[in-house]
Amino acid sequence: MDKMKDVALLAGRILLALMFVIAGWGKIGGYAGTQGYMEAMGVPGFMLPLVILLELGGGLAIVLGLFTRSLSVLLAGFTLMAAFIFHYQPAEQMQMLMFMKNLSVAGGFLALAAAGPGAFSLDARLGKCW
Repeated sequence: MDKMKDVALLAGRILLALMFVIAGWGKIGGYAGTQGYMEAMGVPGFMLPLVILLELGGGLAIVLGLFTRSLSVLLAGFTLMAAFIFHYQPAEQMQMLMFMKNLSVAGGFLALAAAGPGAFSLDARLGKCW
């Protein structure tokens, strides 16, 4: 049963982090457009490197199971902020669907923070439980 739990935690980490890794990488290629969009939504464009670092770096760390609990809480908070800043538009059905997706992803990160990374993680190998 423990092995099944560890495999599920590994799969969960990969599935949760995939969106962030792809989004972070995409922001590098579309830097100017992303910066302009952020500014149009009231978020200072100078924050984009931090967003990329959190999405790409944090996503890769979650996949590897490194600093899993701390990063899961941080990514949950980031995802909730993004939900309210960029997607909370009750008059637009698609934006509200994206809003709900972000709420669900944040819930997944909080569950991961509570459960921990599992045995197939760098945290387990290093004997840490961040």
